[in-house]
Amino acid sequence: MAIKVFYTARAVATGGRNGHTQSDDGIVSVNLSIPKAMGGPGREATTTPEHLFAAGYAACFGSACEFMSRQLRLIPKTIEVKSAVGIGPTEDGGFGLVVDLDVKIEGLSQEDAEKVVAAGHKACPYSKAIKGNVDVTIKVVAA
Repeated sequence: MAIKVFYTARAVATGGRNGHTQSDDGIVSVNLSIPKAMGGPGREATTTPEHLFAAGYAACFGSACEFMSRQLRLIPKTIEVKSAVGIGPTEDGGFGLVVDLDVKIEGLSQEDAEKVVAAGHKACPYSKAIKGNVDVTIKVVAA
């Protein structure tokens, strides 16, 4: 599949999960620490790659739903996406992710909200990137 690239984000990380990562523009600049739940130090005022992925996926998924709502002519008042990204060991000795997306759509019926979210999931580049590799559970609530 050929992609016409509109924009490229760049970042650098040093020290892995107990280090630092920063975007090339300096806007994202965070210290990282392995959480205590994973056997790490769980240092205060740090984040994890899973937090960064959850934030990016929630934003991207919300935008995909907004875009598809216009295509479907089902325009909601608001779309809120809460993302939870879990990490754990896999059977092959590596690690894998699971994602839960809770999508709250205000101003549409439940049926129309589900149509918008299904279309957004198909269009979202994050969803496409992890399709078949990460279990994604989506809950849709119309408000």
